[in-house]
Amino acid sequence: MPGERVILTYKQYEALPADGRRYELHEGELSITRTPSPHHQRISGNLIMVLWQHVKEHRLGQVYFSPIDCILSDITIVQPDLLYLDPTRLSLISDRGIEGAPTLVVEITSPPTTIIDRSTKPLLYAKYGVPHYWIVDPEAHAVEAYVLSEGAYQLSARVAGSEPVSLPPFPTLAFAPASLWP
Repeated sequence: MPGERVILTYKQYEALPADGRRYELHEGELSITRTPSPHHQRISGNLIMVLWQHVKEHRLGQVYFSPIDCILSDITIVQPDLLYLDPTRLSLISDRGIEGAPTLVVEITSPPTTIIDRSTKPLLYAKYGVPHYWIVDPEAHAVEAYVLSEGAYQLSARVAGSEPVSLPPFPTLAFAPASLWP
């Protein structure tokens, strides 16, 4: 029937080509974005180093970075820029990726992904119970930390500058947001 929405599943997602683009399924709908820019990757690398060192040093679980499949359901597969699993969620790790809601997902905005990162992704992450969501905004040189409350994200903090800050879910991690920008 014309105009009928096609719902893709993990099986179809798995068959997509490895062509350098980032594919995701948002409630069965295919989302395609191009490979991140070098600027985006430097910011991601800086944040990965901060989180990785803290999580490893304090034995707080695992940090992963894109590309890794985060399989929230058979029709919702995302590839956050970074994700963190606390020790209670390590059983979500499988050969396919992360199968369920991580403790934290981080998206680094860029012109092609800003609308998805600020509208589509928070709704998906909230629906599937991801407790913490960070948006790293390179244009504003800011990090926004959101906490899931009653099925929706509430802004916990918006930080910028060179003063060390701690963001949920890491009360003992103090880092300067300015250290993320190349």
